[in-house]
Amino acid sequence: MQEQTIPSPAFVLEEEKLIRNLEAIAAVQQKAGVRIILALKAFSMWPVFPLVAKYLSGATASSLAEARLIYEEMGCKAHTYSPAYLPEDFDKLLGYSSHLTFNSLSQYAFYRERVEKHHPRVSPGLRVNPEYSEVTTDLYNPASPIGRLGETLPNLAAGLPAGIEGLHFHTLCESSSFSFERTLAAFEEKFGHFLPQLKWVNFGGGHLMTRSDYDREHLVGVLTAFRQRYPHLEVIMEPGSAIAWQTGYLYARVLDIVENYGVKTALLDVSFTAHMPDTLEMPYRPVIRGASDPQPGLPTYRMGGVSCLAGDYLTEYSFPNELHVGDHLILEDMIHYTMVKTTMFNGVKHPDIAIMKMNGELDVIRRFNYEDFKNRLG
Repeated sequence: MQEQTIPSPAFVLEEEKLIRNLEAIAAVQQKAGVRIILALKAFSMWPVFPLVAKYLSGATASSLAEARLIYEEMGCKAHTYSPAYLPEDFDKLLGYSSHLTFNSLSQYAFYRERVEKHHPRVSPGLRVNPEYSEVTTDLYNPASPIGRLGETLPNLAAGLPAGIEGLHFHTLCESSSFSFERTLAAFEEKFGHFLPQLKWVNFGGGHLMTRSDYDREHLVGVLTAFRQRYPHLEVIMEPGSAIAWQTGYLYARVLDIVENYGVKTALLDVSFTAHMPDTLEMPYRPVIRGASDPQPGLPTYRMGGVSCLAGDYLTEYSFPNELHVGDHLILEDMIHYTMVKTTMFNGVKHPDIAIMKMNGELDVIRRFNYEDFKNRLG
């Protein structure tokens, strides 16, 4: 398929690359004897859920909407966790969940009776904070001792409350198997004495096992050794980014080029704040196909978003040739997290969603219009 047949702007998932990731993750799952599930907070593109379900062991939700989507489009019940559950949603959430993790002892105490009375049975767990993390960006680091995500060890001095069947921790973010190994050691040091009485443990997400330099064999070894220490435990992992890592792009178009005091900005038909918020929040600098970091002597441009936010831009990239109005750019690796965090700020045109099939055909599965914008606000 020729690039000019792709609508602009559009998120384009490349099916072949998604399958490659799923095959790699499924191999880890099989070798290590664990359950690896999809985290919807990173990738919720439900038209490919039947494909994902062929390789993985389910999915994890953080809300009633995500749990329902898993149930309806993947055909299974969710492993559910939320920092705090809405009382009015809770009974419906139980119906869509197989496992339900509580963020605090107080939340479990509040809902325990409703969990125990619910049929079919849901397995309750508790999120804990091992107070160890190698994540350096505070926005993505949940392991602060005074944070809000999970109970620290001093709060469990009296032991786990009756009925808790699993523990969950999540302190990784696009991390290596060696970071996981060190985190697991901290978890076992603090909470290992609870494990003999449990049925399952959830190692959360952040395991970027499809990155080219990730050591999957080392991960398998770490997981196998853990299962040998605790053979009675079901081990669950819920990577988000790893599933859709480098599986597609955002296709954009140059609308204008402006210059002030020698600085050129290519204005695109996409918005960084609305369509790629991590580029400003983290900040995360995406690769643009064919471009590089600024190079002396090469045509160099800032990338400007189409919204009216002053900071809706990325710092300079260099290109082998001058850019012109009407040129198309490919912003790489824009499928995980990016798509789920988009907004319709300013009413700017939302990118279409498309799948580049294995046979080279483009399947445009969603187009957004004025009604989508209007109906969000009234």
